Amino acid sequence: MKIAIVMPTWLGDLAMATPTIRAIHRHFGARARLIGIMRPYQSTLLEGTGWLSEQWYYDPRSKDLRLGLTATAMRLRRARFEMAVLLPNSFRSALLAYLAGAQTRIGYVQYGRAPLLTTKVPAKFREGGQRLPQVDRYLGLARAIGCPPESRRLELLTTAADERSADDVFRGLGIRDDGRLVTLNFSSAVAVSRLWPVEHFGDLARRIASELDHDVLVMCGPKEREIARAIVRLSGNQRVFSMADQPLDLGTTKACSGRARLMVSTDSGPRHIAAALGVPVITLYGPILPAETRNSTQRAVELHLDLDCLGCEKRVCPLGHHRCMRDLKVDTVYAEVVKLLSANRQRVHQIAGNKTLVSPNAA
Repeated sequence: MKIAIVMPTWLGDLAMATPTIRAIHRHFGARARLIGIMRPYQSTLLEGTGWLSEQWYYDPRSKDLRLGLTATAMRLRRARFEMAVLLPNSFRSALLAYLAGAQTRIGYVQYGRAPLLTTKVPAKFREGGQRLPQVDRYLGLARAIGCPPESRRLELLTTAADERSADDVFRGLGIRDDGRLVTLNFSSAVAVSRLWPVEHFGDLARRIASELDHDVLVMCGPKEREIARAIVRLSGNQRVFSMADQPLDLGTTKACSGRARLMVSTDSGPRHIAAALGVPVITLYGPILPAETRNSTQRAVELHLDLDCLGCEKRVCPLGHHRCMRDLKVDTVYAEVVKLLSANRQRVHQIAGNKTLVSPNAA
């Protein structure tokens, strides 16, 4: 049996889809080939999990016609897929599965997709007046194809090569290997309205390094190197480092992120990757309310201001003041860092009698 899983576009969404991919693997894995249809830049995110038999790359916006809608649909059609599970809610993903001739096409009924689907899942994305978290939306598709209940826990793994690359980064930068590490993620590939001021990040990095005696590693993507360097300069502390001049492949990023005691992050993909690696995350929310990306299985702190305009969901502040992020004070974030680091050091699990197991992220 061949099952195509059409993956979400964004890295953070793919991380939030890991419980669903895991559920499909557990239910069908022994009797099926699971093929992930994904963007090329996502290629190494799921490495180490072993859930997929193959990964096929698809990008309808690419100049490479081999990655386009028509070429990918024809490739799928030639392979004769019995089932396609559509994690994105886009019309295009449903059209891809339809043109591919998959016998069973499962997706939510939205955006005029109903005629293209064979298993039509109602798009009921609210519960008790609150938006249903994205993790639960994805899991709803797993239930629709008969998968048993699955944990909502995000999961990503690293390979031995990833860890070796992270070792090289740590040695090259001079990061201590005793676990005293906090990572900062300032990025947002979706909207500038989600960005926290660079000056705030620099001040926060300085305080964590100087007052808490933790190394700070500023994460970044290929287009964000200069901002990462600026945060290091603004911190004025030799225990603050950046990934700006290091390998920026996903494997190295995962391995470096997974070694931190916690991450402070804007509402963007890297925070979901860190959470999937078991790292506690303090998320700085602006125009997007936390409900949609919340996951009760994670150790997380959600910070946002109580403003009348909260939850506008605009990519650029429509009022021009960007107060939801600018007015979120460094003192507020720093206080949560102190509390979360203290909780991690003290967090133990009682096993039996006097025996205890210390959390991997504890001191």
